[in-house]
Amino acid sequence: MTPDQYCKDKVARSGTSFYYSFLFLPPEKNHAIMALYAFCREVDDVVDECREPALAQIKLQWWREEIDKAFNGIPQHPVTRALEKYIKAFNLQQEYFLEIIDGMEMDLFQTRYPSFNELNLYCYRAASAVGLLAAEIFGYQHRDTLKYAHNLGLALQLTNILRDVTEDASRGRIYIPQDELAQFGVDEKDILLGKMSDNMRKLFEHQANRAESYYNQAWDKLTDEDRYPQLSGIIMGEIYHAILGKMQKNNFEVINKRTGLSPVKKLWIAWTTVLREKRRHKELKNISQ
Repeated sequence: MTPDQYCKDKVARSGTSFYYSFLFLPPEKNHAIMALYAFCREVDDVVDECREPALAQIKLQWWREEIDKAFNGIPQHPVTRALEKYIKAFNLQQEYFLEIIDGMEMDLFQTRYPSFNELNLYCYRAASAVGLLAAEIFGYQHRDTLKYAHNLGLALQLTNILRDVTEDASRGRIYIPQDELAQFGVDEKDILLGKMSDNMRKLFEHQANRAESYYNQAWDKLTDEDRYPQLSGIIMGEIYHAILGKMQKNNFEVINKRTGLSPVKKLWIAWTTVLREKRRHKELKNISQ
């Protein structure tokens, strides 16, 4: 099995919604983004599957060293062997890979966040750093596109936090800021025990509104010229925004039932987004001629 095939299989097995956004990329970019997300899955699996924090730390340190080897041309793991080919081709920065690992490490020792300021750092490491690497792979002309990638990463992660609130609580983690739990009169025990209430719905609505604001900030920073190169990121955003909308429509019944979209729905969103952005790109080219 080639390193690229290993990465593709890893991403496909994860069931990530991102997979549908990669289908429309040219081969080299497709292989590069698959390698990036396979890396994210590998380090995330360390935290989710390793019950001993000290052992997980050792494994994450191994990945830091493996990333360093990839940037020095001597990787060992199939994922880093795949990544090595794309580091120079897409100007990928080592610091972002290390930030992602740091974000995973936060999950080993931090299970609560006093306020959104602290959660913001986690979201940057777990999602925005990934988005910034992805933006380099997709390509862009304007520096504001990096701000788009940063904000979209926050929006996606906040959507994840709301969608996965029960799953995370089962692992002892509550990402919703503690001061906001208090603000809306919600005891964290109710989240841990799965007890829904009107106050909890208002708390979740507040989280959804914050995510919505980051989606809007992301779209505002994406210039017309960079929309088509960033098509895969737009598809990611549309799929996750649809998940957020479904949670809103279901009155935030996320405690006892995980909100998701069917593969057919995800593919439909991806395809309609491609058609829309192709029309938009064609109109832009006609205007510039």
